Amino acid sequence: MTSALASFACDPARTLGRLHPEPSTPTRSEFQRDRDRIIHCNAFRRLKYKTQVFVYHEGEHFRTRLTHSLEVSQVARAICRMIGLNEDLAEALALAHDLGHTPFGHAGEFALQDCMKDYDGFDHNAQSLRIVTKLERRYAEFDGLNLTWETLEGLVKHNGPLTGQSDSKPLPRAIIEYSEKQDLELGTYASAEAQVAALSDDIAYNAHDIDDGLRAGLFAVDDLLDLPLVGPVFREVMDRYPGLDEHRLIYESFRRIITRMVDDLVATTTANIAAYKPETAADVRHLGKPLVAFSDDMVAHDKALKAFLFPNMYRHFRVNRMTSKVKRVVKDLFNLFVAEPTLLPREWQLPCDGPHGRKTARQVADYIAGMTDRFAIDEHIRLFDVSVKP
Repeated sequence: MTSALASFACDPARTLGRLHPEPSTPTRSEFQRDRDRIIHCNAFRRLKYKTQVFVYHEGEHFRTRLTHSLEVSQVARAICRMIGLNEDLAEALALAHDLGHTPFGHAGEFALQDCMKDYDGFDHNAQSLRIVTKLERRYAEFDGLNLTWETLEGLVKHNGPLTGQSDSKPLPRAIIEYSEKQDLELGTYASAEAQVAALSDDIAYNAHDIDDGLRAGLFAVDDLLDLPLVGPVFREVMDRYPGLDEHRLIYESFRRIITRMVDDLVATTTANIAAYKPETAADVRHLGKPLVAFSDDMVAHDKALKAFLFPNMYRHFRVNRMTSKVKRVVKDLFNLFVAEPTLLPREWQLPCDGPHGRKTARQVADYIAGMTDRFAIDEHIRLFDVSVKP
């Protein structure tokens, strides 16, 4: 474990700055200020009632976007501390990475993508960028949160370069428009801190989806015992603590799975650092491959777990039924608001350009994407149930 920053870590004293220059403060670094702005924004608070897999009313102990983001941030901080990266930047990125998600998890996102296919599309990473650069309106001198270049770069590029790759997809308009104001170097990899945040997301996601799936009764512990990584961990705990009640068995195994994934990432990344010898943050960005990575064995374990979870959790018939319902909620709301933008709250109507207009569609997408699960459900009832007052 190290407390000193590596030479290739992002140094807040050398930040490439903010789109709107601001004076520094002696009490917090620039990345700490970014983190604090994210925590205090409206979009972050709404994550409390945005689902991961289960809609908010299905149970109080299932993960939400908020609890997931907190778990990711803690994993990311721990990893950064071990390899000498900037914890505050990784934490800011972890806390912000899901801000652009719609209500109802991926089901809501797929529904909104379908609705927006004729209106420049919808992408949750681009929506996160819109939120922190435009939609949050808290400060007197600018829209958005005016985050540092490093945080914005990591937000849009944490999964790798967006241009110049053989599999590069067309860029969302929000990313194109912002990059014209402030070049985020879309053809390079992001910082090591952003790479840590991205893989911390995978670690947290895998572990808590096992936990939530078991809690919901979608599958049982016995169904996991033949899986690589997961099965051996559960067997290890069961052998060491015979007769342990299932709740404790699940949690004890859950924390050990996280530890093994973290240890594997740190060991593999440490070996990469020794092999590639990056000296600066720019070296990391121009390496041509990720510096932060899992071992080949862990990548295979991750694929096996996802292959199990897809049919047994994400496509379980109970989840499918709720997915079908919430997609209809999103599509009903979108189609109604696009056809009748005067039904939007007054402040949301102002930028619209009439029924079915391109600006109207983007306003409606912003409005719906910002909804929590329960607000979307309540809004649907208000607008489609004639027995309920609007």
